[in-house]
Amino acid sequence: MRFLHTADWHLGKLLHGEHLTAEQQGLLDQLCTIVEKESPDVILMAGDVYDRSVPPSDAVELLDDALSRLVLELDTPVVAISGNHDSPDRLDFGSRILSGQGLHVFSKPTAEPSTVTIEDEHGPVHITGLPYAEPPQARHVFEDPEINTHNEVLAAQVEAAQDVLPGGERSVAVAHVFANGGELADSERPLAVGGAETVHASRFDGFDYVALGHLHRRQSVEEDRIEYSGSLMKYSFDETGHFKSVNLVEMDGEGNCTVEQIPLEPDRDLRRVEGTLSEIQAGPDPDENRQDYIWVTLEDEGPVVDAMSRVRETYPNALHVEHPTRVEVSSLGGLAGDLQTQSEQEVFEEFAAHVTGEQGLSDGHREVLEEAFERLREEEREA
Repeated sequence: MRFLHTADWHLGKLLHGEHLTAEQQGLLDQLCTIVEKESPDVILMAGDVYDRSVPPSDAVELLDDALSRLVLELDTPVVAISGNHDSPDRLDFGSRILSGQGLHVFSKPTAEPSTVTIEDEHGPVHITGLPYAEPPQARHVFEDPEINTHNEVLAAQVEAAQDVLPGGERSVAVAHVFANGGELADSERPLAVGGAETVHASRFDGFDYVALGHLHRRQSVEEDRIEYSGSLMKYSFDETGHFKSVNLVEMDGEGNCTVEQIPLEPDRDLRRVEGTLSEIQAGPDPDENRQDYIWVTLEDEGPVVDAMSRVRETYPNALHVEHPTRVEVSSLGGLAGDLQTQSEQEVFEEFAAHVTGEQGLSDGHREVLEEAFERLREEEREA
């Protein structure tokens, strides 16, 4: 059995106010090309199809186009679940009709779950979807007032699923959770406060492969059996070091799995650039794309006027420019407290030290400063 595991498309995502529709379209084109080349038996989509519960029309059209190509043109079944960013009702619309065409959507938890069964030369593989659910919702569905954490939600879902799974046959779970030991990124919305959001990987005992979503970095929780495929693309600047890919999973007749990562390469990457303004204006290295989305950290000692527009002369899609000072902000309190006793020149010298990070002015700079203050005093006397 061969399946393709993907997750966290976040269609409709805005990054610093910029729409990522074009980049997402290109990556979904790549995914369709991978499916056409590798011919998986089924595609597993582990939640967060959309970035928000009411997605923009462009995102809806993008999903419709991608699923039409995958299911209808490439004749590949898709098993998808809802994530914490999705609206279960929106994803659930038309799901019973669409399942007959090969699109199987698990959007809401249920005490009587169904499975999708795919056959290969070794026999059946049973796939169960475990959609994201909040504890209050799960308490109602499973009629269990003791469900208070996401770990307990998952336990109830898994128990219900295993009650309907035939014993001794291969099985796969698709879930959207934060498993213990996983690594979060800034773009991942917390599921709960404190440790109540995490689930124990041991809850998935009995499944031969577990396709997870929610965490955006590709990672294994337990060797090659419990896997996060990672997100479709980088969705925050703390993901700049991530390698984005989809998982191509090969399962043998005993349920043993091998996982291959197939890279996804966006037209515009997310990168961080550091240096002085002049260094940044010199342009990127030959192997870098000046059209990438850029976070710039300026290292100039003095203030930089109109930094963003000047950076965008080189990087037109720069999204953020920061210019950290070299002196702790708390030192400004000392400045304010001494204004009554310091001379104008002493105040200026201390401010210059704060901005530049230097201990004091050079003799040449101090001489220029003294001349400037003397001219000001003369102008005041003549006024």
